[in-house]
Amino acid sequence: MPQRKMLQLCTRALLLLLPCFGAPASGETSSNFSQCLDFFYNETPPTGIGATGYQPICQRYKNQYRFASLYHRQRRAPLYSAYVLSPSDGKRPKASWMHEPQLAFSHASPEMKPFRIPEDQNVIESQAVLLDYKNSNYTKGHLNPSMHQRTKEDREATFTLTNIVPQRAGSNSGPWNRLENKVLRTFRAFCNSSMYVITGAVPYLSGARRINGRVSVPEYVWSAYCCPAYSDDLPEAVKPFFPTYAAVGRNDRDSGDEIVPVNVKTRASTRGYGVRRMSLETLEGILKQRLALKIGLFHEQCQ
Repeated sequence: MPQRKMLQLCTRALLLLLPCFGAPASGETSSNFSQCLDFFYNETPPTGIGATGYQPICQRYKNQYRFASLYHRQRRAPLYSAYVLSPSDGKRPKASWMHEPQLAFSHASPEMKPFRIPEDQNVIESQAVLLDYKNSNYTKGHLNPSMHQRTKEDREATFTLTNIVPQRAGSNSGPWNRLENKVLRTFRAFCNSSMYVITGAVPYLSGARRINGRVSVPEYVWSAYCCPAYSDDLPEAVKPFFPTYAAVGRNDRDSGDEIVPVNVKTRASTRGYGVRRMSLETLEGILKQRLALKIGLFHEQCQ
């Protein structure tokens, strides 16, 4: 084969390998999740989300991938985090809060790093920092909760602000915490395979809320799981929860009732922060309406 023709064929093959959103970046923040596809069912990330404004992050800690997050640079908050549920074998760690160096410097270390005091100005400009949450009246709400991770290192890795959204305490320590525990019990009792979980946030439709004028506050948080192999003898009451199920939680007690109704029977501290459980299809319909994105969370609906 002539050398020129061979060069053309090699160039064409190389172009076919490039990610669809543009040229690859070095390190763990890039234009796709190619380095951490194991955290998605059938190694397929959610579909229907364009590249504009979003930064895929393969969350790396102590030289190992721990989970994946899709981060919105302008909102300084993740749209979602994806992980494989693995029940904790220890207590919540006393971990240092961390940041993603590569959001600030494209050629920085691929490892998440603890914040320094005072915080680096390049880090401040590129992502949420600890000062954003100080005196904000919001807690640091994990999308990938430490209780859903087995090892100490996996649990520590969840303490990065690229996995965090501003969440009201009434939600974080109330109905949303109970949902996380319910998903854990469901996994232990009935799931015979890996359980793939994606948890995310829905910003306000209008009148965007931000803490410190920087970090987007979600009106709702949501979560969905996929368990492709489960018990053959599921109780009738449990069958609707397999192979997929989902939920949406209120993060604003003054929001309307159209997505999550208010439960007036709950105690005052958590009233208005209820959680509505629903099918995967219902959740995807809500996300399509609120985010103007036709999102498919799991490959072929986890079938």
